[in-house]
Amino acid sequence: MATAHAAEHAHPSLKTYVDIAIILAIITGVEVLIYYIDALSGVLVPALLILSAIKFVTVVGYFMHLKFDSRILTFTFGAALVVSIILFIGLFAVMHFDAPTVFNGNMSIFADKPSRP
Repeated sequence: MATAHAAEHAHPSLKTYVDIAIILAIITGVEVLIYYIDALSGVLVPALLILSAIKFVTVVGYFMHLKFDSRILTFTFGAALVVSIILFIGLFAVMHFDAPTVFNGNMSIFADKPSRP
């Protein structure tokens, strides 16, 4: 039992948690600010994705203690983040670039596509 306790890591201090919370609040403020600046509308989605990924890594790393755990757990959460971003981009592409479907018209996705003039 004593060896298991020795293998544990020291938890971050309260100051570290407060610092992380302040950093997350600043990133959230930047996200809100970016949304309201019209000149940044062209880079809105990539900027929000990057900032969200930074927040994800910070929360998972510190509040879920992955920074101090096995690398396999870090890989698992990192892989989940990458897969979710790929899924988001794929769904965005389907909804944005596809012919009229349920997402951007009143046509069923199973119906034949209309001929274009």
